[in-house]
Amino acid sequence: MSVQPSTPESTKRPAMTMHSLMKMYSEGEKITMLTAYDASFAAVADLAGVEIVLVGDSLGMVCQGHNSTLPVTLEAMRYHTECVARGLQKQNGRPIILGDMPFASYASPEQAFESASVLMKAGAHMVKLEGGAWLAPTVSYLVTRGIPVCGHLGLTPQSVNTLGGYRVQGRTDSGAEQLMQDALQLQHAGAQALVLEMVPAVLSAKITKALTSCATIGIGAGVDTAGQILVLHDMIGVTQGKVPKFAHNFMNESGTILGAMKAFVNAVKEKRFPVNELHAW
Repeated sequence: MSVQPSTPESTKRPAMTMHSLMKMYSEGEKITMLTAYDASFAAVADLAGVEIVLVGDSLGMVCQGHNSTLPVTLEAMRYHTECVARGLQKQNGRPIILGDMPFASYASPEQAFESASVLMKAGAHMVKLEGGAWLAPTVSYLVTRGIPVCGHLGLTPQSVNTLGGYRVQGRTDSGAEQLMQDALQLQHAGAQALVLEMVPAVLSAKITKALTSCATIGIGAGVDTAGQILVLHDMIGVTQGKVPKFAHNFMNESGTILGAMKAFVNAVKEKRFPVNELHAW
């Protein structure tokens, strides 16, 4: 069964750029992001109206069968980024392609630049790094060299061993203050987007309000972030093993992959997803 419809619906909207993304953010329009790891699903995300396609290191779990994202290599990220880019090029490349920087690929600013260059040459328009204030010099180093950056705070899967498992972050006063300061430092360094994962909804709302030039993208972080992301496999109900409680199976209400993606986009735009009560933690 093909997952790629034949109707070129993506031609009805202009290609996304960093400028248009920040314009959406400044005007308060919700931003939608989905993961994709190959050409076909990337093309469907385009048709559904998704603004950002994340080539996530989550591919290590959903595509490669690992128990975490840690074994994912830069070469694997390059390969999957190229696949996604080719799928989008067939439809004029409407969404922004965000490439995950894998574990141990950005220990220094210089290494981060070399790694990011690999992903940008493969077709990414922006790269994502996990970590707080310690990453600010690296973010600044990349941005001044023409590489847009998305940060990632809260539950950072590459630090799962340090965090003691997949736990909600920022529940204590000190933890919440640290996340706030990390977010402000990353914004100051030049990050234009920031994924907040498994962060209490009230705290996510405060961070979102405090930032003025960095769009927050929530996953298990409440409805008040500037946008939302889900892992594709969670959203269409094919995840093996435990499904995160913040996920929602949009296939149940649509019946097709394209319909599920459109339902996700519409629910985010209309602020019907997520429901904050489910993310109070």
